[in-house]
Amino acid sequence: MAKYRKKPVVIEAVQWTGNNPEAISEFCGDFVSWPEGNPQFATLEGDLYAREGDWIIKGVKGEFYPCKPDIFAATYEAVE
Repeated sequence: MAKYRKKPVVIEAVQWTGNNPEAISEFCGDFVSWPEGNPQFATLEGDLYAREGDWIIKGVKGEFYPCKPDIFAATYEAVE
């Protein structure tokens, strides 16, 4: 079996605190909707909702999606 390493890529992300809808809306623009007060994103996998504490990631093709805090911490590190 061949092994592969994920290419290093720098992403942009904002954490949903439950109190920063303006920051999320500014970051995501028309790609976010707000049913029931939580951000929702239309993705290829269907509609995904962010919960408080989730990170909202802008993908390499300009798409947006939520990521759970533990997965975010295991996958990404801050860059200068």
